[in-house]
Amino acid sequence: MPKAVWEMDGSVTPCIIPYKRVYHNRCQIMIASLRGNLLLASTDYAIVETSGVGFQVFAPRPVLQALGAVGSEVRLYTYLHVREDALVLYGFSSLDQRSFFETLLSVTGVGPRMALGLLSAAPVDQIHLAIATENTALLAQVPGIGKKTAARLVLELKGKLDLSKMMPAGTTTTPAASSLNAELQEILTSLGYSALEAQSAVASLPADAPPELEERLRLALRYFGGV
Repeated sequence: MPKAVWEMDGSVTPCIIPYKRVYHNRCQIMIASLRGNLLLASTDYAIVETSGVGFQVFAPRPVLQALGAVGSEVRLYTYLHVREDALVLYGFSSLDQRSFFETLLSVTGVGPRMALGLLSAAPVDQIHLAIATENTALLAQVPGIGKKTAARLVLELKGKLDLSKMMPAGTTTTPAASSLNAELQEILTSLGYSALEAQSAVASLPADAPPELEERLRLALRYFGGV
């Protein structure tokens, strides 16, 4: 029997498209998005009230930090995770971010908490870059991600993600430039940037970047809106 999607935007709106998922012989209502007033924003989750009901939504740290002040209206794209003992709602700032979260869950050994940890550590495009360059050492620096899981992420996701734009054709790096880039990455992480952010900044350097470390650092900081 057809079942409509339930979109929480202050009211329940019927949908003519059947959208039903069966879990242990029960119908699972899919909450695709949530819009309402922000009641609370903590380091791990937010509470969004809509139609008098407060929904606890776990989200990546940058998403939570961008929600704004308590009482403001917010909208999140959501994913409902069904467990034996609970229904847990996860929220994201974009459809692409939610889609990548679902892709992460398809990797062996990766659950919602680990997927949120990755998305809290860096934006989606930076994680894509780490996967495209097979930088397992960098991925392993994310809390909760060990060397084996990092290698599994690269192995399983390289076949599921469009990484063509992340690896420009004809790009080569000399041993001297590689050494400079490694040193530059260390400097950036010492300045407080995450390992994935540092990698993205270094990757943004033009092919004709000057060989002086100070000049390369100046160019890398421009990636973050610095000097």
